[in-house]
Amino acid sequence: MSKKQTKILVCGATGKTGGATTRELLKKGFSVRALAHKVDERSDKLEKEGAEIFFGSMSDYNSMCDALQGIDRVYFVAPWTPDQLHIAITFATAVAASEVGHIVAITQWLSDPSHPAVATRESFLTDQVFDWIPNTSLTKINVGWFADNYMPPQLLAVIAQLGIFPFPLGKGNTAPISNEDIGRVAATVLASPTEHAGKTYRPTGPRLISPEEIAATFAEILGRPVKYQNIPEKMFLKALKYMGMSQHMQSQLRHYIKDYQYGSFERDAPNDVMQGITGSPAEDFETIARRYIAQSPLTNKGFGNKLAAIKGFLTLASTKPFDLDDYAIKHHQPTIQSPRFVKALTKVA
Repeated sequence: MSKKQTKILVCGATGKTGGATTRELLKKGFSVRALAHKVDERSDKLEKEGAEIFFGSMSDYNSMCDALQGIDRVYFVAPWTPDQLHIAITFATAVAASEVGHIVAITQWLSDPSHPAVATRESFLTDQVFDWIPNTSLTKINVGWFADNYMPPQLLAVIAQLGIFPFPLGKGNTAPISNEDIGRVAATVLASPTEHAGKTYRPTGPRLISPEEIAATFAEILGRPVKYQNIPEKMFLKALKYMGMSQHMQSQLRHYIKDYQYGSFERDAPNDVMQGITGSPAEDFETIARRYIAQSPLTNKGFGNKLAAIKGFLTLASTKPFDLDDYAIKHHQPTIQSPRFVKALTKVA
């Protein structure tokens, strides 16, 4: 079967790794159906680049069955929503009724049934469910810490204008990877699924870096001093609310910050998985950061941007964080008897 005859569905195609995977597959000459939730600039851009756009819902069984019609291979990543596990089971059930031959699924490096974060426990359950799908091979890409976690626009503005890199990372290190590199890995596996079937990969960036080194990298790019500030969790949660992050995402991310502090993302990092699969090394952090800074108008020098950053920081300081424990109770988040950070390298307090 030729590349053009091979039809690949990319779920979450307008997302970060989904978009990167779609573009890499199009570059390789494959026929790509991009699953999108709605019409917007991202779906329009993918259509112009050559993807077939399919509008549907990953939580709707009939919609997924329609999206899978005529599909040979699939890229799957669950959205960060409260119905994450429902989406995964809906997808698995629809694939079982289809002719799909291979799945590349983005899962979590932290995946474990005992993790404090509901999303991570559900990632573990998703792994098990996907293993049960009949007549379909599977490759799991176990992602750790993404480089762009450090680079939401509001945080870049504070770094560039005020010279502060505020993050509650403690003394944790990680080898952050770009969304683009995950897209390259996924596309390479989808292009040649037979040699990757049944395997689990955990691609990382090229080296472990400390919070101080991250700040130093920003300083080098911006041409100004940048200091790492290890802020308390309460201030971090204020920042997440100020940036508009959903309570569900906040309720999960607060656990991953502890994982970071305990060294969970340092395990088996760095590695050469990216090089081994794609033939090219992973992007280093400076390369990734330069790209994001170049794309952000908030990092440009000027009185207006600096004033906006100061006002934003003051607004953040007066923001009242969500009560995430109350949120978990009211939204009936599943609980377990003995939650634990199983991949931690340092003693958990």
